[in-house]
Amino acid sequence: MSDPAPEISRAPDGGAAGAVPGGALVNTVAAVVNPIKGDAMRVRQSISRFAHSTGAGKPLWFETTEDDFGADAARKAVAAGARLVLASGGDGTVRAVAGALRNTGVALGIVPSGTGNLLARNLGLPIGNTEAAVEVAFSGQDRTIDVGIAEFTRPADDSGEIATTEHAFTVVAGVGVDAAMIANTSPFLKERFGWIAYVDGILRSLITSKPVRARVRIDGEGPLNRTFDVHSVLVGNVGGLPGGVELIPDARIDDGVLDVAIMHPRTLFGWLYIGRTLVWENQVLRHTKLGRKLIRVQSQFSPNVLEYARGPVVGVKLEKPVEAELDGDEIGLVTKAVFRADAGSLIVRVPA
Repeated sequence: MSDPAPEISRAPDGGAAGAVPGGALVNTVAAVVNPIKGDAMRVRQSISRFAHSTGAGKPLWFETTEDDFGADAARKAVAAGARLVLASGGDGTVRAVAGALRNTGVALGIVPSGTGNLLARNLGLPIGNTEAAVEVAFSGQDRTIDVGIAEFTRPADDSGEIATTEHAFTVVAGVGVDAAMIANTSPFLKERFGWIAYVDGILRSLITSKPVRARVRIDGEGPLNRTFDVHSVLVGNVGGLPGGVELIPDARIDDGVLDVAIMHPRTLFGWLYIGRTLVWENQVLRHTKLGRKLIRVQSQFSPNVLEYARGPVVGVKLEKPVEAELDGDEIGLVTKAVFRADAGSLIVRVPA
């Protein structure tokens, strides 16, 4: 018995994927769009226009839902023969589509319309300009990047069952105060003020933040296996955040490893030093030869509150449940996390 044909979503103008002799489905372009982020109609019109002008045919059209952030839609697009899948939405939509496209050879185009747009910013893609972003997706160059994989172990539920889930991420994942910050950020402020709203979440999280005992193990280059009283363990595929903040300055999106920032301050002074490191050292001093020399000298007298490490696999075992996050989205409480790099697994369109 032959396999059933994959489900096909309708294109913007009502058309479906074309076909070739033998029944194989062919469509070079598909779009996965979050209908509540940005102007979905404008995105649809722009994609249709570029698809027509480039001879790509009628694009397939999928919208995200509460049950599917974009992963299932992206898999259907690949099954239908798409060679380019555009993700239009926030970081959650991009993350879901990227996770589904890894190791398929199908290119990802990004039309950012969220609050942070973390991956788009780190790749130098147009922000706030739908037409320019769609143009890059159709006429830009392919770049191969890594995708991070996070495996989270949840606390036991009422029946005593412990669940483990796996997720892809493209920018940064973490456990601790960074995830609490996201949980404490007002959706109203995010909608009104964009990424600046996270400042409110940071302040509220730091006031209530308490360290948790954690065993951190990092394999590979400069192996680490230590116990910390941590406030946060951040694992980065790239290191840049909105506002020009370099969270993990040495992180590279295509080096096959993950970069880790372990924050374990004991006092308010420790938090102030971390803030100084992120804003002054990472954004300013690291960009000059003299500045890098000054950092090396200062490190001999600096408090040991922020440590950097790197490797292809990072394990974090927590003494008690803490919040986790992926690419700026709250995941919930976890007791253990294992992060690994899926090297060179995703093709993404970037400016030529």
